[in-house]
Parts: sequence; C-alpha cells; structure tokens
Amino acid sequence: MEIRNRKKKKYAVWLLWSAIAVYGGMCLYLFYMQSIQPMVEDNLYFMSDLPYHISMIVDDDWYYSFTAYIYQILHFLARGGTALIAAFLAAMTVLCIGLTEKLLRLLAGRERADAVTLAGALALNLVMPFYWAYAGNYRYLSYQAGNIWHNSTYQCMKPLALAVMIYYIKVEAGYRERMTVRQWAALAALLFVCTGVKPSFLTVFAPVLAVKLLTDLWKKVPFKQVFLLGSTVLPACGVILWQNMVLFGEDTGHGIDFSPWYTFSLHANRTKLAVLCSIAFPLVILLFSVKELWRDKRYLFVWGMTGVGFAQALCLVETGSRSRDGNFLWGYCIAVFLVFVISFEKWLLLWKKRGQGLFYKIAFGVSGCVFAYQVFCGVYFFARLLTGETYFMMN
Repeated sequence: MEIRNRKKKKYAVWLLWSAIAVYGGMCLYLFYMQSIQPMVEDNLYFMSDLPYHISMIVDDDWYYSFTAYIYQILHFLARGGTALIAAFLAAMTVLCIGLTEKLLRLLAGRERADAVTLAGALALNLVMPFYWAYAGNYRYLSYQAGNIWHNSTYQCMKPLALAVMIYYIKVEAGYRERMTVRQWAALAALLFVCTGVKPSFLTVFAPVLAVKLLTDLWKKVPFKQVFLLGSTVLPACGVILWQNMVLFGEDTGHGIDFSPWYTFSLHANRTKLAVLCSIAFPLVILLFSVKELWRDKRYLFVWGMTGVGFAQALCLVETGSRSRDGNFLWGYCIAVFLVFVISFEKWLLLWKKRGQGLFYKIAFGVSGCVFAYQVFCGVYFFARLLTGETYFMMN
C-alpha cells in the first residue's frame, strides 16, 4: 500500500510539472502575440505594455529598468525579432511558479516538493480578484491583482521578489547572532537586481523591514546586527535614485501628487468593496487565523507590506501623461501576491487542525471555496487573454 501511494504521489507531481510546462507554452504564445502588436491607440488585440517597453529601448534608448539591457541583447540575437524576448518572459513565469513552490515549502516546513505545494504554486500564479459585477465591471481593472500578464517589468520583478523573500526569511532566522558577509552580499544583490527591474517591491519591503528592525533594537538585539540587515537595502536605494531621475526628471513632465482614492476609483463601481474583493481569500483566512499574526512574524511582516502598499496606492498618484496609469499600484500588487502565498500556507494549517473541532473544518471549507472561485476567475481571465481579448475585459 505504501509503495502504491508513493507511485501515486510521484505521478501527481509529474502531471503537475507537465501542466506547468503547458502553462509556460501558453505564456510564450501570449507574450509573443503581445510583442508583435502595432503601437496604435485603437488596437486592443493582445493589448499590453510589452511593445512599448521594447520600443523605448530599441528605438528611443530610454533606460529605466534592468530589463532594458536584456531586451536589447535578445532583440539583437533574434535579428530584430521579439521571439527571444517572449521566451524570456515565459521562462520568468515558470520560474515564478518554482519559486512560489519553494516559498510555500519554506513557510510550511516541508523538505521536498509535493503535489500540494506544486498545485498551490500553480494556482497562486493564476488566482485573480473575486469578480463581482456589483463591485466592478472590469475583471482586472476594477480590482487589484497580484498576477499580471500585460506588464513585462512586473513579470520579471515577481520572481525576483520571491527570491528576496525566500532568502530574507532564511537570513532573518539567525541574523541576531551572526550574519556572514556572503549572506549580506547575496541579500543586497537580490534587492539591487529586483529594484533595478522595478522599484515597487522595495517600496513595500523596506518600510516594514525598518519597523521590524527598530522593534528588534528595542528588544535588545545588538545594534551591529540590526545595522547589517538594514544596510542590505542601501545599494537598492541607490538604484531608486537613478530611476527617479529618469522617470521624474525636470524634462519628463512627470511628478508625484497626493490624491487619496484617485487610482482605486478609476474603474471600480464601488471602490472600497472592490478593494475587499481583490484580497477576499487572505481576508477570510485572516478572519479565521488572526492569532497567527502574533505567533508567526512572517505572516505579520507580509500583511505589513500589504498595508504599506495599500497606503501608497491609496494616496499617491503620478502627474502628467502617466496620471491614469496607476503606477503606484505595482507595490501593492506584489504585496497582494505575497499575502496570497502566505495565506495559502495558513489555509493548509487549518486543514491540519480540522481534528480540533468544527470551527477549523468550517474555516477550511469556507476559505477554500473563496480561493477556488478566485482561481476560477484567474483561469477564465487568462483563457480570454489567450484569445487576444484586452485586459479591459468586462463580465
């Protein structure tokens, strides 16, 4: 019986990896079709930012992201084509699933990949907001999502953000006693590259890290150790200064303004309800697992990032031609993705506790139904994207 169960588990893992490979192939098709679209306002077929990102580099020599250098090399190797860029982005989406699975294992204390963590990682990279037409007619634009297929810099930042979180959790566990030069350099390098691709992750990670380190200092953690961990963000902060000059320099016509609820209200019917629908599963898990916030500091850390990201998206808006782009949402989006990941781990914990009473069975069932619907919303959204439909899709 045990041998048979092992074979079933291996077969399930193989099937899931095959499904992930198929998903990667679908993404390759999607990104290639996006990359070859003409840059005209009335073309909504396979609509995305990708052809604009490529043109800014190839035609305009305008660099604000490290992806520019990669795109330039791949564009040259493809002799002016975009197939290699599409393949690179597809590879990043598959890498993101692998890193999501690794983060899930780390959070759950599992040593090897199994069907649960692999299925969870795939689902988490497809999950979308809880669609409710009453809250917002647009399946994506009315809400906030952690999974985005139309913005190439976000697609590249997401796996790097996961890599930072994985390494940070490992380093943080022992930094109070010792942090090696290698650990400092690796974490600083990951933050540097992640920020160079897109600064959004650092804008939600660094403020929460600062609060966490001040708390540790108050708890008598040696100042040297606190400084070492905190200083890993300094190289990345230098990158942000460079990006700020490129994006908000005097000759750009762009700036930053304080305008509460502006971005959230652009497309939602009922703005505050749409915000709740966007993170329905994490909120339900939090309702049933609120004590975990104080037991698991990683859970509190990620919810802190979500709060910081929400505050930034709530209050800040760009001025000039980019005022309706909602670019301050990106930090909130990556925080939303991470809070879904850690909430999935808490959902698995509810399953483990089901024998302790009816409460945990109900909690697992209710939150599972919410998660299943949000995964369905994501699969449905992604399938429609593959047909060439715009991400402005309704109903």
